[in-house]
Amino acid sequence: MDDDDDYDDKDWEDEYLADDAEVYVGDGGEGGGISLAGTWWDKEALLMAEEVSMSFKGDLKIYAFKTLVNSTIQVRIEKLSNKSGSPSITDIQAFSSIYRAKLDEAEIAGSVPENLSLEVSSPGVERVVQIPQELDRFKERPMYVKYVTEGVAPGSAIESDGIFRLVSFDLETNCCTWGLADVRINRAKAGKGRPLSKKQREWRLNTPFDSLCLVRLHSEI
Repeated sequence: MDDDDDYDDKDWEDEYLADDAEVYVGDGGEGGGISLAGTWWDKEALLMAEEVSMSFKGDLKIYAFKTLVNSTIQVRIEKLSNKSGSPSITDIQAFSSIYRAKLDEAEIAGSVPENLSLEVSSPGVERVVQIPQELDRFKERPMYVKYVTEGVAPGSAIESDGIFRLVSFDLETNCCTWGLADVRINRAKAGKGRPLSKKQREWRLNTPFDSLCLVRLHSEI
């Protein structure tokens, strides 16, 4: 029997859902986007953060912004001149220093509450990839992909996931093609210490953009 016939396609999927249960696009954290607590001051705080971002001439962009009811602001910034998007410690300190100064002035003016806590960080090594805007930017990186397909019953859907590599994408058809990423968790399916099998290397998945629930970078660190 050919070793390549010993593996079911589904063995390469559905093992990652539990790890990503709390991450979603636009959560204001690792999923990026803006999440406001609905306080009287959070829109003013966001406006100031955007002004700070613009002061870096577009190089430092707000990846995620979140306010909490306990007077905490959490900002994740990315460096656009760095292909990975990761800012340096110096970048984070510079953004934090300028933003802190603006917040202090706003506290004195009464437009934000006193003693605001500020946390500035990077998007993280497993940042969310925006579809389709960032597919080309991160096409060489392995990605965790959560997607839905039509179920057997009419109107039903099946959620699946896996660690894939981007093979291609088409902005006219709004679809992309994935292959299995050459990462440890996928290689393990071929047997300990073995590379990806021929069947694994040739496996492909076609997904419409709107079927993708979550796509983010995958790190083996």
